[in-house]
Amino acid sequence: MTSIEIPVSIAAALPSLSVMDITNDVSREVAAADVDAGIAFLHAESQLTIIRVQERETGFFEDLESLLERVVPSSFASRERLLAFLLGPRSEQVPVAAGALCLGQWQRILLFSLDAQHRPEWTLTLVG
Repeated sequence: MTSIEIPVSIAAALPSLSVMDITNDVSREVAAADVDAGIAFLHAESQLTIIRVQERETGFFEDLESLLERVVPSSFASRERLLAFLLGPRSEQVPVAAGALCLGQWQRILLFSLDAQHRPEWTLTLVG
């Protein structure tokens, strides 16, 4: 897993946020599974953790900060739980072809944790 440095402004707005790039870990698991074609289902274990396929670039984090502040202001109690709910399900599906993940050139699999005790726990289920 690779920790991702997030802009200072979003770190201040969401002090409990941590982001991990799990793409290489998932790719190794898929390659070791000897599955030629199918779907990789990724699921985050913690209620306050989500997995997303996303380009890993600074502009995305700045846009995310702006959106989240408008929707759920930082002064709101229980903000992390509401943000986790609004950001959608904790899982992601990625196609597999020729034994490899089908991702765009810049796409990465990111694990977003809104929990101050960041738990980078996820499961992978391959169907193929």
